[in-house]
Amino acid sequence: MVSIQVEYQGELHCKATHGPSGAQFTTDAPKDNQGRGESFSPTDLVATALGSCMLTVMGLAARTLQIDISGATATVEKEMTAAPPRRIESLRVKIHVPHALSAVDKEKLERAAHTCPVHKSLHPDVEVPVEFTCG
Repeated sequence: MVSIQVEYQGELHCKATHGPSGAQFTTDAPKDNQGRGESFSPTDLVATALGSCMLTVMGLAARTLQIDISGATATVEKEMTAAPPRRIESLRVKIHVPHALSAVDKEKLERAAHTCPVHKSLHPDVEVPVEFTCG
């Protein structure tokens, strides 16, 4: 179990503290939802979690395959619904590995990315198209 403490600081800002490490970050509501957009919004963190989770799971697979994916990137484009209730409509993911990969390794890494626990935890109504490039 991991404990994360979140403190509301007023003005739609929160401070989160990661129990095991003590690392901290803040959030703010987005400009289109009464915030100042000065930091990640809570839904931005969902997009961030998805991208970093996919890369981490790919890193685990790459370690097993003994291939280098250092420098790989995930760009996640978050889109919110236009009509209530306000929720994430889609998280479009573009993963790029800057190294040439064999077709077999590329397929294994793509498959690994789709097993990420964050991806598996998202509601089925959230669209998650993934584009994967390498080289």
